[in-house]
Amino acid sequence: MKKKPTYSCPIDNRCGGCSWLRVPYGQQLARKQQHVDELFADLIDDGTQCLPILGMKVPLHYRNKVVSPFVGIYDKRTRRRRILCGMYERGTHWVIDSSECLIENAQAKAIILTIRDLMPRFRIEPYDEDRDEGFLRHAQVRVGHNSGEVMVTLVTRTEQFPTAKKFVRALVSRHPEITTVVQNVNSRKTNVIMGDKERKLYGPGFILDTLCGLSFRISSTSFYQVNSTQTEVLYSTAIRMAKLTGTETVMDAYCGTGTIGLVAARGINGEPGAAKLIGVEERADAVADARNNARHNGIDNAEFVAADAGTYMREQAEQGRSVDVLFMDPPRAGSTPDFLKAACSISPKRIVYISCNPTTQARDAKYLIEHGYRIDVLQPVDMFPHTDHVECVISMSRSAL
Repeated sequence: MKKKPTYSCPIDNRCGGCSWLRVPYGQQLARKQQHVDELFADLIDDGTQCLPILGMKVPLHYRNKVVSPFVGIYDKRTRRRRILCGMYERGTHWVIDSSECLIENAQAKAIILTIRDLMPRFRIEPYDEDRDEGFLRHAQVRVGHNSGEVMVTLVTRTEQFPTAKKFVRALVSRHPEITTVVQNVNSRKTNVIMGDKERKLYGPGFILDTLCGLSFRISSTSFYQVNSTQTEVLYSTAIRMAKLTGTETVMDAYCGTGTIGLVAARGINGEPGAAKLIGVEERADAVADARNNARHNGIDNAEFVAADAGTYMREQAEQGRSVDVLFMDPPRAGSTPDFLKAACSISPKRIVYISCNPTTQARDAKYLIEHGYRIDVLQPVDMFPHTDHVECVISMSRSAL
């Protein structure tokens, strides 16, 4: 068997991005597989399919969203002031200057570097977080994996941007692939990157990209998985686990902007989708995006509700309603006992649980097993090569089935 390569980076001993870069990729996958297997060892039975982890063929430059802070320093060696951009040093707020990154989209990284180079010409001062002074705090570049559309978001401390038109013209001149530029204003003294106010400087203010055959509108603040290649693997795997026949009512809890639910509603690779999709999400802005995405793709068998998913499921159970399949994709902290109790109350025949933290996923699965479900399939997916993070999908069915 051919040995998987290792990769080297001059700053990986300081940067907080790639903790496993020097570990051969095959070993990374084996470690992640072992971690998941150990977590679920006491929760599976003889009928559970424990499938091998799905890794990437080329685990490089997979991050389609690149974010960089900008910091001004005085360089004693050159006796000049210069601007740093790159990653934060592990465990600190010190910026490590970097001109390339093995996991970031190379096109997006090049745009970040051009922004840095153009700043002095247009008298754009980098933000000083200690003094709460300066102008440009961060730049975020998102690249449509399939569409190739590029959005640049400039996060500034104040709204006034006198040289905006000239700056954007120069930036687009150097990178004609840019389709839109947005200014996001964050005047708070905070570590949170994005502010609440935005304005378009160039283009429509969003990009479109396709995922599992559907088109999605992505804004500067939209949640959209940063590894599109593996997201298609993840979502396709989860939807196959749901075993849809075209007759099911499916609920997508924690639905966000509706990505996985809409893919389930349409179906993948010509296979049947759901008869009806109900997406539930607490954030009203995300629900609005989900509804727009449904309209944009001509999907009329989906409805989206702005509500707490646990509360909504309890209300449905009280009205005697149930669903056939429940998709759940909670945050890293996992679900709560209240949510899991509510999920059991609507008696889904099958639960498909996607997790970015198998530790909390195993904890939640234990609760569901104690309340009448079993694990049918266990599938780890490597969403973030060269890090210790691993995604996992499990499908569960009621034990009586």
